[in-house]
Amino acid sequence: MRLHSTALALTALFGFALVSGAQQQPQTPVPDAPAPQLPNPLTNVNGPITPGLGSGNDQTSPTSSSTSPDQQAAPSSQAPTSTTPDNFQTAPPEVLNAADIGTRITINTTEIVVPVTVKDTKGKLVAGLTWRDFKVFENNTREPIRVFSVDPAPLSVAFVVDQSLTSDIMAKVNSSLGAIQGALTSYDEMAVFTYSNGPQNLSGGFTGAQSARVPFLLSMTKSAGTDEQVPINSGPLAGCNIRENGNCVDPNLQTGRSTGSGSGVITIPKEIHTLNDAILAAGKELSTRPKERRRIIYVISDGHEYGSKATIKEVVHYLQTNNIAVYGTLVGTSAAWGEGYLSKFHLPFTMYDNVLYKYIAATGGQADSERNVNGIEKSYADIAMDARNQYTIVYASHESPYDSKFRKIDIRVDRPGLDVTAKSGYYPNALMSR
Repeated sequence: MRLHSTALALTALFGFALVSGAQQQPQTPVPDAPAPQLPNPLTNVNGPITPGLGSGNDQTSPTSSSTSPDQQAAPSSQAPTSTTPDNFQTAPPEVLNAADIGTRITINTTEIVVPVTVKDTKGKLVAGLTWRDFKVFENNTREPIRVFSVDPAPLSVAFVVDQSLTSDIMAKVNSSLGAIQGALTSYDEMAVFTYSNGPQNLSGGFTGAQSARVPFLLSMTKSAGTDEQVPINSGPLAGCNIRENGNCVDPNLQTGRSTGSGSGVITIPKEIHTLNDAILAAGKELSTRPKERRRIIYVISDGHEYGSKATIKEVVHYLQTNNIAVYGTLVGTSAAWGEGYLSKFHLPFTMYDNVLYKYIAATGGQADSERNVNGIEKSYADIAMDARNQYTIVYASHESPYDSKFRKIDIRVDRPGLDVTAKSGYYPNALMSR
């Protein structure tokens, strides 16, 4: 009992000492959080600040106009009320495009695309060239090459078949038409045109080159052709070129030299070959194709031209503006040796013997002259391969995009013995890069 009492006394005495020590130490008070303070007012602001409009009197509030600048600048202890509409509760404003508001957006570009064909002295395609091997000149000024590509391009081909050929030549062309589809791939597309006295679009647009519709379209291009006759304009064997119900019209009823009135000589009727109109119709259809595709007009003809409404200059201008190249297989009399050179000499008031080479030279195409069926069929594959496997050069012109004058292009390769073929120039338009 005495030990227990002693322990209690020590415990009480130790606890009293601890409490006394704790009361003697000074206690530091916990600091309060800083009181909120309003920002200093802006001295150069007259009125509320509206996002997107700046500062000024609020036109929507009737009381803002009567408030002095000092009162507006004085801080207020009340929370500011926002007059900005809630975008989540109100409908978004109607977005109109350029066509709806009558605005035309024009973007001018000076990048020119030039497909280039390079062959050796044997007529074989030359591969392995780089952009360092080429030099591009426009109007005798060298231009830097921006893009250089050797990738094969898909073709958009408009076939133009001459139905005014003689019957023997037309029979060879009819037999070779089945090889056209074999020269193209599934990535290509084609349209079919014919002409004799005016062009005709048989396909009504472009279709897949390997579709089942192509053989039917090619069968529609077959024709009997025309018969070769000896021109006789005098004597008892002279024919009458104006007839009615199988009888010759009386010259007294219809005057003119074509009926022999006055002179007694019947002039020879002129042949009609509307090649210019046919190429122009095919070019208009090709101008709607995407610029990523290579636009080709493939003509199967002897190149004769007479009776077209469009001139050669007008058609070439349209082709060079829309980046369209003309390729062709010359048949008939134009396929004879030396005929291409003699066709350059034209007598006034006579039919053009061959104008197809003019389109080919101006647009950077290729031509092949064939006189038999096997050669005509082989030319389809050769020309399609040449058109697909070209070097594509893109450069930026130094000329103004608002200048509509013709610009000459000269492509050179720093290697001897190579034949470089490209378009001779172009006319700028609103879509120069097409």
